[in-house]
Amino acid sequence: MKLTLQHCNAWHPAARASAPAALRDFSLQVSPGEQLAVIGPSGAGKTTLLHLLACALKPASGVLQLGDRSPWTLPRRQLQALRGELFLAPQVPPLPPRQRVVIAVLAGRLPNESLWASVRSLFYPTDIAMAERALAHFDVSDKLFERVDRLSGGERQRVGLARALATQASLFLVDEPLSALDPTRAQQAMASLTQAARERGATLVTTLHHVEMALQHFPRIIGLRDGALAFDLPSAEVTPARLQALYDQHLDELTQTTPPPPSEARTTPAPVVMHCR
Repeated sequence: MKLTLQHCNAWHPAARASAPAALRDFSLQVSPGEQLAVIGPSGAGKTTLLHLLACALKPASGVLQLGDRSPWTLPRRQLQALRGELFLAPQVPPLPPRQRVVIAVLAGRLPNESLWASVRSLFYPTDIAMAERALAHFDVSDKLFERVDRLSGGERQRVGLARALATQASLFLVDEPLSALDPTRAQQAMASLTQAARERGATLVTTLHHVEMALQHFPRIIGLRDGALAFDLPSAEVTPARLQALYDQHLDELTQTTPPPPSEARTTPAPVVMHCR
């Protein structure tokens, strides 16, 4: 899916009226099937950018187009259909604690199913083999029939990524997918995600705190700082000097090049807001 943003400004819905824009005069062009990573210090506007592209946040000004469509000019039914063509994976996957993993993965297909098929799948999953294959990409196929609240934080994060492979999306928007993964799992997850997107010709936009992983796995890097575009470069041209300037006064984040080992304790995840569309 082709992405176009021209001079977009956006505020977080909960921001104060006097707060600066989370994205300021932001422009970006992404070709169909392209893969890019968005990096920058905390508060740079990375998550806001993903929400803008996911049609979860309306720009205050500027132009946003997905393919040849302007989402916020579409009738509600067409906007819902457009949202069904993309997949947004938040940093904390919105997985109901008592749900089985197989159902959580197959939920990725709901935007493209009828109401009857959606309700039936909650009780009688119809493509268990497909869910198992998606989980195998992230080495969690043995958790197919586990309850979500029995998983570690890293396992829940990998189940959330497996859900992307169950969708028919042509645009993957993935927010900090490595925060709960150890270095080995992080490498595996990035390789599986980029390969899956490449095989289906899907566009992939990922935000990452771990700069080393971004440079290793993505050919194009977007640098964000204070809501503005700092650079848009091939990964080979992202020099240490550019990174130092991007993370100035946030160098502790730049030195976090590999994910910390996750806790393996099984804890009940905090409640999350569920958005049905």
